[in-house]
Amino acid sequence: MAFKLIISQGENSHQMEVEGAESKKLIGLKIGEEFDAAPVGLAGYTLRITGGSDKNGFPMKKDVDGPRRIKSLLSGGVGFKPQRKGQRRRKTVRGNTISDDIVQINTIVVKKGTKSIEDLLQSDE
Repeated sequence: MAFKLIISQGENSHQMEVEGAESKKLIGLKIGEEFDAAPVGLAGYTLRITGGSDKNGFPMKKDVDGPRRIKSLLSGGVGFKPQRKGQRRRKTVRGNTISDDIVQINTIVVKKGTKSIEDLLQSDE
């Protein structure tokens, strides 16, 4: 099992693959939770989960509990952008908990480490 981890820091974003034992530590975390990024190779960094998507491209939504996938009536926000005022649509979204079905996890940097993310990612390769 592997996750694509997207790390946003201000205007910059970085992408890395997380697989093996490191990816197991992310399962069960929810949107909005913070975690220490040392196990994924970013020593000194703390990241907050802001979203993600599953293997079929359905986005994670913060207000849907658990790892399940549901069809929800949306009037805007994650998963649906209305074209006119008052428009609603039933769309499929994924819950707020990371599971085996998630392939992409979006995060933002909460606490910076001593080295830059670019240096840490290049030292892993």
